[in-house]
Amino acid sequence: MSLPHAILTALLEKPSSGLELTRRFDRSIGYFWSATHQQIYRELGRLEEAGLIRALPGDGPVRGQRKAYEVLPAGSEELARWVGGSQDPKAIRDPLLLRVRAAAVVGTGGLLAELRRHLELHRRQLALYEAIEERDFPPGRDSDEDRLRRLVLHGGIGLETFWLRWLEEALEEVGGMADRPDAGPDPAGGAGAS
Repeated sequence: MSLPHAILTALLEKPSSGLELTRRFDRSIGYFWSATHQQIYRELGRLEEAGLIRALPGDGPVRGQRKAYEVLPAGSEELARWVGGSQDPKAIRDPLLLRVRAAAVVGTGGLLAELRRHLELHRRQLALYEAIEERDFPPGRDSDEDRLRRLVLHGGIGLETFWLRWLEEALEEVGGMADRPDAGPDPAGGAGAS
């Protein structure tokens, strides 16, 4: 149940309208927690109904006017409770890993191109994260808030670095195999962990 907490975090950083939140998700939080604008607007309604946020007072209802929201004390308390809580890691669900596993039984046709494509995508993402770090965290910027934000960014950098290493290994392994479209499972069970 992390989307409401992502929204509370963003609103505590800066009161915003739904549209502004969507844009901010695209530029920051969305790198590690994505949400569509429909999901954000729906969650804003739920948070307001639960008494965790409120629409900022305006000059009155005007058609097309954006409602800006701020977090109420109950919302801050909920976010603090959630930060201090416990949650198990999520299992990896990655289609590329499943494709590699499937190649063990149906052959590797087309897999090399997809591995190369993913390698390029992860290179670009790593370059983006490194550019964000250089832009947003210059030397000497070390408040507690900045250190925690940088820590999240370093998590993204670490994940991209992992994917680059794994994809290079996968390209080497798959590239050294003859494509066997009729490949079947190894009778000795060598297709990997079940």
